[in-house]
Amino acid sequence: MKRILPLLAVPLLLTACGLRPVYGGGGHGAAAQALGNVEVAPIEGKGGWLVRNALNDRLAAMQGGSGPRYRLVVKLDDNIAGFGLRSDAAITRERRTLRARYQLIDEATGAQILDDTAGSDAGIDVTSSEYATIAAEDTALERLSQTVADQIVTRLALFSRKAATP
Repeated sequence: MKRILPLLAVPLLLTACGLRPVYGGGGHGAAAQALGNVEVAPIEGKGGWLVRNALNDRLAAMQGGSGPRYRLVVKLDDNIAGFGLRSDAAITRERRTLRARYQLIDEATGAQILDDTAGSDAGIDVTSSEYATIAAEDTALERLSQTVADQIVTRLALFSRKAATP
């Protein structure tokens, strides 16, 4: 009984601190309504194609809006840097970094509502096989694209939740 009592107090403590779920209200909540009205502008390059598809996949799940009300403009910076040198000056390790600067623009007024950044990086082993190294770099880009898209959608949801809260 002594162990159950603290567990019963947790929900009361969470409501007292003002903690509310971001997607509260389901498809009718503020975050879902705002995310359902976002159109992602085309993004340059292979990484841009991957990030845009990942964003569209995540935002399509929120389709409950009345059409595009916001436009999301994303600019990517994709960089591969070598580090980890052997004694013969050959690179043994690479770091692929994908950074995104994104802006949420209100279609009705053309006003920029949000300007933020997201990013992640991944380590890549450089092997004697060039094919294996290129495949690892491509796999890293795919993973980074998913991570950056997750960060962007999470920040958009938090922003829409804060904007809807009086």
